[in-house]
Amino acid sequence: MKNEGKYTNDLKGKTVVITGASSGVGRAAAEAFAHEGCNLVLAARGWKGINEVVEFCRALNVPVVGVSADTSIAKDVEKVATEALAMSGKIDIWINNAGVMASGKFEEIPLEIHQQVIKTNLFGYMHGAYNAIKIFKNQNHGILINNISIGGFMPAPYSAVYSASKFGIKGMMECLQGEISNRRHIHVCNLYPQLQNSTGNLHSAKYSGFEIKIPFIASDPRETAAKMVYLAKHPKKDLFPDFKAAAITTTYKLFPKLISNTASTALRLKMKLNQNKENNPGNVLTNSKEPLRVYGKLPSKTDSNFAKTAIMGLGIAAALFLVLKKSS
Repeated sequence: MKNEGKYTNDLKGKTVVITGASSGVGRAAAEAFAHEGCNLVLAARGWKGINEVVEFCRALNVPVVGVSADTSIAKDVEKVATEALAMSGKIDIWINNAGVMASGKFEEIPLEIHQQVIKTNLFGYMHGAYNAIKIFKNQNHGILINNISIGGFMPAPYSAVYSASKFGIKGMMECLQGEISNRRHIHVCNLYPQLQNSTGNLHSAKYSGFEIKIPFIASDPRETAAKMVYLAKHPKKDLFPDFKAAAITTTYKLFPKLISNTASTALRLKMKLNQNKENNPGNVLTNSKEPLRVYGKLPSKTDSNFAKTAIMGLGIAAALFLVLKKSS
């Protein structure tokens, strides 16, 4: 999928809708597109986070509207689209980003939680695409950007329903890419980041003694947001935002059972040894609570360098394996 000339590198004045904009990658994306001079429509469930981001954007003198909306509810997403059209009469870029996650033993996570993960992630992206594609076809241009994650390629251990939603989103959007393939100025772009150093990990639901801190290997959500801006300027079907995401996905494809079983074993042991078995529904059923910011923890330069070295080693190992496999 190439940029056919409808868009230039200048995004100033483009109308951009971002869901899940109150924290994490969504908040970073809102700030990134504000710096590009875009007209912004920012959606999330809770007003506190929205108002903070709206205030930031207004300080940059860009038109911005905040909308309280639950993307799992079709009428709420329709309201977001209506607000965007009322702002400028068009929507140039729609970013599906809002998502939730529940981790723990499958049968010990309440069914209500499982169902809402599907509603927010899969139905939420469907609602966004449903509105965006109709508008794009009517105006004969538009870019839909989906923040899917590498979870669309590989399972997240002890997060079965989250994984199901991500595989589902990937399949749905790949089908839509085919449907709009005869529309040269309409694009469906899928972004596949790995684990982020964002508040999303702090807000997720945790059961069965599941506890995992943001590891050194986590990617910078601002770098992921920058790739969303890149896709808005240079739309393409699929993009890994950094080397880490590509390397982890490639390694999984080489050793799927080993990676899946090893990760599951490690988490199983961690849950067994965890003395605090208190269950936490996180933000699955309710608005995200504090902290409402971009980062889960402040990034460390030392951690960043170590992560790059570790991932580079992983990538080299995978490449060597391929070479040896071919030669044998």
